[in-house]
Amino acid sequence: MQLDDQRIDETVLALLALFSFDGGRSWKGYNWDVMDRLYAQGCIDNPRSNFKSVCLEPQALERGLAIAEQLFSKRPGIGG
Repeated sequence: MQLDDQRIDETVLALLALFSFDGGRSWKGYNWDVMDRLYAQGCIDNPRSNFKSVCLEPQALERGLAIAEQLFSKRPGIGG
């Protein structure tokens, strides 16, 4: 199966944003390759730090929340 890295990156960004705390911090328990790509895109601070969380850049947090709403919002008539 061929995977679409961009869609994976967007989904992880959405999850990071959705479960963020303290104004944009999020636990970094995701695949290192994905986290490195998000870092290279300027979405998060360095995931290779000693901290157990990363900080999302403000525009990445906003973008991630928008993606999360698109991906994860309940739709009327589907699933209640």
